[in-house]
Amino acid sequence: MRDVLTDLDAWTARGDTVAIATVVAVKRSAPRPPGAKMAVSSAGDISGAVSGGCVEGAVVVAAEEVLAGGPPRLLHFGIADEEAWDVGLPCGGEIDVWIARHEDPALADLAREGGRGAGVTRLEDGAKLLVLPDGTCSGTLGDEALDAAAAAIADDLMWAERSEQVDVEGVALFVDVVAPPPRLIIFGAVDFAAQLCTLARISGWRPFIVDPRTRFAQPERFPDAEQVVAAWPEPALEQLGGIDRATSLAVLTHDPKLDDAALSMALRSDAAYIGAMGSRRAQERRRERLVALGFGDEEQARIAAPIGLDLGGLTAEETALSIMAEVVAVRRGHEGGRLAHAQGRIHEVGA
Repeated sequence: MRDVLTDLDAWTARGDTVAIATVVAVKRSAPRPPGAKMAVSSAGDISGAVSGGCVEGAVVVAAEEVLAGGPPRLLHFGIADEEAWDVGLPCGGEIDVWIARHEDPALADLAREGGRGAGVTRLEDGAKLLVLPDGTCSGTLGDEALDAAAAAIADDLMWAERSEQVDVEGVALFVDVVAPPPRLIIFGAVDFAAQLCTLARISGWRPFIVDPRTRFAQPERFPDAEQVVAAWPEPALEQLGGIDRATSLAVLTHDPKLDDAALSMALRSDAAYIGAMGSRRAQERRRERLVALGFGDEEQARIAAPIGLDLGGLTAEETALSIMAEVVAVRRGHEGGRLAHAQGRIHEVGA
């Protein structure tokens, strides 16, 4: 939604009607994932894309029919291998595209505000249900049981930050997720934390620095940090709004008092990723301290320690790259490693 939001706001402000085309399903190597959008205005303007080729032309024609008063439409594009490169769907990719008038601004409002939520659309007729992180819902898919099932699925997907078409008791639904950029909270205003902030920012994350040592926790040392909080982990996390299922944590302080305080809070949370710096000997001593604090082996298995992928990095920049690479891999459900040695598809696609 964010890709077309600026143009969408400009067009609606001048009084245009708008149709939104959304990729709702992908098979094989299509270039745009579920949730990708293209907007078409009644004045003929186009924003965004649903593929890399001439599929857009057919989508625009269908969008203009919807704007002229036609019903919402679900289009399927299946491309034979020999034609795939010509139309931007390599390897015989297939996509389904849902086209409807932009009449309910709730999802766009969430994206504009940097909020989190999911819009569920029944692809048979366009009925909609909006699901928010606190479990509140608005709208209906026309059936109470279907609403409840869809809300449960939407809750999982909004935290996984993945849009997806699902089938519930034979009813095809599309769950369209909006979410703010993910957070990386870095405990320890150490030398390479600045490079980690820079890489996180470049990768589309919001990095935060936490360290009670005010001499080190100086905002000017971390120009790419969203915020530098000079406080102990507990009050700092309270200030930052707590730890949710989309938050990743990197503990880098090398100070047992700070490390243990941060990790204790992390292990009691739903954090998506917990990584801790230190040698293997330091990790063993930390494990013993955490056991004494009541954290067993199963809980401690959540900690990626030593932190980062094995890149062989030596410099501050290479160390930061190792950490950021592991954070991204965990978020995407991958182990890391070399693509040349991996099996299967490079990018995740629909079934």
